[in-house]
Amino acid sequence: MHIAQAAEALAVLVVVLVLQDAFEVMLLPRRISRRIRITRFFFRLAWFAWSSVARGLRPGPGRERYLSVFGPLSMVVLFAFWAGCLILAFGVLEWSLQTNLAHASSVGDQLYMSGVTFFTLGYGDIVPHTVWTRAISVVEAGTGLGFLAVVIGYMPVLYQVFSRREAHVIQLDVRAGTPPTAATLLSRHADGGLDKLDALLREWEVWGSDLLESHLSYPMLIYYRSQHDNQSWLAALGAVMDTCALILVGVDDVQPLQARMTFTMARQVIVEMARTFHVSPSRYDGGDRLPPEDYDRLLDRFARVGLRWDGGSGARETLVALRATYEPLLDGLAAALLLELPRWMPEDDASDVWQGGHRGLIAGRLVEQLADRRDTSAETLAGAAPLGRKLRARLSRD
Repeated sequence: MHIAQAAEALAVLVVVLVLQDAFEVMLLPRRISRRIRITRFFFRLAWFAWSSVARGLRPGPGRERYLSVFGPLSMVVLFAFWAGCLILAFGVLEWSLQTNLAHASSVGDQLYMSGVTFFTLGYGDIVPHTVWTRAISVVEAGTGLGFLAVVIGYMPVLYQVFSRREAHVIQLDVRAGTPPTAATLLSRHADGGLDKLDALLREWEVWGSDLLESHLSYPMLIYYRSQHDNQSWLAALGAVMDTCALILVGVDDVQPLQARMTFTMARQVIVEMARTFHVSPSRYDGGDRLPPEDYDRLLDRFARVGLRWDGGSGARETLVALRATYEPLLDGLAAALLLELPRWMPEDDASDVWQGGHRGLIAGRLVEQLADRRDTSAETLAGAAPLGRKLRARLSRD
């Protein structure tokens, strides 16, 4: 009798905890500060195991493919875990309420009946015999029907939020390179496009607020990786923050107001993300992303594209101080999620995603020459003509 009572109490507790957890994850649109949560322990344990294997793999496309599976797979396993816990708890509860009957069913039979009831199959080969067990069967059938309906409606919403996040990440590729860098973003807008930077940074301010709202409501999205190996929402956010930092410190051709607004929103995003996932700032000092030689190359590139730099004699120190307010958090999140942060200057052999393959490289060079209006039109066309003939010949061979 004592065993049945203990099992009954434990089963009720499991049902309450699982339903509360599912409600908070799928229906409650706010961050939950309560530390004891099934979902929190599930994702921590699952990510620890999954990322431990990934750390043993060589960095590259293979590891990225392995890591990209975790987000969707973890959601499927979580739904199955919830359903399994509910079926087990209801089955034990049904068994504990009829142990004193002469025709009592075994635990295995009650678990079978619980699964049939939860998924509303209704075979009828095993039926409840008391008022309480019949009432619990009705409750379980309603719970199972509602659970399946919520899961079916939840997944499209989750992927809509993911698509909204990734759309801006993909769009940044043509503006800031792959992976995105602040130097590339400012350089590509230096030739007559600096007036468009305010609008771009305004879009990323809105994107940041949307990311903050959606990832606090759907925290598992942080584990969903971008479609390309060299893209990520964290790398894009870092490049935008780097751009805002350069504008605030010394880029003289862009008004700093929108850069300040976007920087503030972006920093709020990484602070809230780190707090939600209990990620501490790293001891990272920013030296690897912008070493002194890259800083000098950055200023040389600005001079070549006609971008005025007016940060004064203390610009380097000011930039280091500003970077210290957000780069340790960025690096902490990147280390926790096994993501790479972009440098401030692009690699010499870096190419955008759309420039993949030999034809893409030729097309990229052709577009750059045609878009370069600092030269005269005749010189531009003369330089672009050989590339155009080369690309046309390659297309005809294919």
